[in-house]
Amino acid sequence: MTGRSERLDSIDLLRGMVILLMALDHTRDFFGDLSVDPMDPAKTWPSLFLTRWISHFCAPVFVFLAGTSAWLQAERKSPSELSYFLATRGLWLVFLELTWVRCFGWFFNFDYHYSVGQVIWAIGWAMVFLALAIRLRISAQAIALAGVVVIFLHNLTDGIHAEQFGHFGWLWRILHDRKNMEIAPGYIFFPQYPLLPWIAILFAGYGFGLVFRDKAKVARIGLAATALFLTLRLANFYGDPRPWAGGVYSYFNCLKYPPSLLYILMTLGPALLLFSRLPDTVSGVWKHVVLFGRVPLFFYLLHLPLIHGAAVVYAFIAGQRPDFGLVGVYAVWCMVLVLLYPLCAWFLHKKRTSDAACLRYF
Repeated sequence: MTGRSERLDSIDLLRGMVILLMALDHTRDFFGDLSVDPMDPAKTWPSLFLTRWISHFCAPVFVFLAGTSAWLQAERKSPSELSYFLATRGLWLVFLELTWVRCFGWFFNFDYHYSVGQVIWAIGWAMVFLALAIRLRISAQAIALAGVVVIFLHNLTDGIHAEQFGHFGWLWRILHDRKNMEIAPGYIFFPQYPLLPWIAILFAGYGFGLVFRDKAKVARIGLAATALFLTLRLANFYGDPRPWAGGVYSYFNCLKYPPSLLYILMTLGPALLLFSRLPDTVSGVWKHVVLFGRVPLFFYLLHLPLIHGAAVVYAFIAGQRPDFGLVGVYAVWCMVLVLLYPLCAWFLHKKRTSDAACLRYF
């Protein structure tokens, strides 16, 4: 242990930015026109495509910075303490995904005939695997290397499918194949976020702790990742199961489920470039974005019920599902942020002033 690490605004600022984009995307889910796929070149238009495309940065950056946050914890915890915290918090996240997020966020029901494993589920299991690696005293350099290797090579397994593993096919569905699985009679689970690449991203984020204070090095890494995306996408031979079919839309429409190599490079590369330019101490309006970035789980647990609940109320009053168009979506998004800001400020103050151990898990 090296003592308490310094809390840098730049990390929370970047996380706050992607949290706001996440809320925009989920607002579009509930208040936008779902008959149009924003990524379909034949139906989309620039503003709709861009609104969806910028949300692609959310999950990779969110998961990556979760790994970096674990590194910051490592600077003030022993390996055994950190391993225990990550394992218990990871399992807590999995529990929240399958209970609160499922029932009060996405579905508004307690009918467990169908459930989905999404980003909180993926982060939770990635933390459990990171906890195991730390417990085994694997170095941060080796953890980072393992993450980067999997990020670059996991698309080699795209042709492998769960059916090839017989009774163990369920495991490959969870890790990479992303197919419905009946885990009990009448109970279907859909691993929307297959774990293998997301574990790798979190591992890489943990290793990022070795270099994140060297902004020049971060800029070089971000530039290299971005350049590699542009090159590989143009070469059109590896890195994404959906080849580039020509046109700008297709070029930037990389596979998110599971995240392909090109998707990861396309998002984390520019994100690292941006991070290299962010100040370590912010002022003015950016402090408000930092606030959101310091209570990410609390924000996540509240924003889905709020957005979904507002859509249900509108549908009840209007007698139809809301379809506000992009302008309306952005207006609702702004109202959601205004409503959640004081709650997030209250919770951040609570975390800072309370000795309750349970608050570390939010």
